Amino acid sequence: MVGTLDTYEPLATALANASGAVVYNVDYRLAPEHPFPAAVADAEAALHWVAEHAADSDRIAVAGDSAGANLATVVARRARAAGGPAVRHQLLVYPALDPTMASASYRELGEGYLLSAADMRWYWHQYIGCADPSHPDLAPALAADLAGLPPATVITAEYDPLRDEGEDYARTLEAAGVPVTLRRWPGVTHGFFRWRAATPAAGEAIAAAGEALRGALMN
Repeated sequence: MVGTLDTYEPLATALANASGAVVYNVDYRLAPEHPFPAAVADAEAALHWVAEHAADSDRIAVAGDSAGANLATVVARRARAAGGPAVRHQLLVYPALDPTMASASYRELGEGYLLSAADMRWYWHQYIGCADPSHPDLAPALAADLAGLPPATVITAEYDPLRDEGEDYARTLEAAGVPVTLRRWPGVTHGFFRWRAATPAAGEAIAAAGEALRGALMN
């Protein structure tokens, strides 16, 4: 619903520097004017464009934070189901994955930690529109066919109502045979990944993400 290419340009640059990879900063249509599945279609189109134009189409990863992490794992799963483009890695930073909002961290951290449960309820309502909220392309946490997805790095924040759904998804991926690295950053809230000027945790997390991408793409 919010954010622009300019919002994410500093993070995209930092991630490129940390990973040594080319990073494409992808725009997509936003809700409520363009509810699901518009953003999925745009993200999938971007993946296909990169695969067609990249110098090495066998070395592609998808990445995103929050809603962007939702789109990243959805397009990775859709690419696997379609037989391509090949995705080597998925970097998911405090992903928004479950519109049921049933995890314990929503009850524990739903108020007073920047992003609230009320905020998320409203965001989901705008994004879902008239769609089935259990559709796996909308709610990746509810997808049943996770085997064969690319390895994942999942980063969560200690004081984030989305914390548990991200960590639960990491464990579900692992149970499906997907190699997963899960890291929870202590003492920070949702959004910290973009706040390099405010907290050392952001730089640490970007460095870890860059290392994961470099290992996945350069080998």
